[in-house]
Amino acid sequence: MAVSPEERLHERRPRYSKEEFSQRGTEMYESQVRTQVEEGNHGKIVAIDIETGVFEVAANIVSATERLFERNPDAQPWVVRIGHRAVFRLG
Repeated sequence: MAVSPEERLHERRPRYSKEEFSQRGTEMYESQVRTQVEEGNHGKIVAIDIETGVFEVAANIVSATERLFERNPDAQPWVVRIGHRAVFRLG
């Protein structure tokens, strides 16, 4: 489903506190998404809509979230690097 230019300009705002956002995203990944994406996708990014459970897997954050927004322009995306504890590594 293609996203219209108007939808691309849709202003997105978080609807949850940082704590609730993190809790919902982590819980959804562990309970619903992890078993579906882990095999064969180590190191890739999964973007999960924390309200619907819809997710997209891609090589990077931009691609994963863009594809998620194409499916649901109002998504609240939580991003996880598959097989890692963090999305980015510092140092």
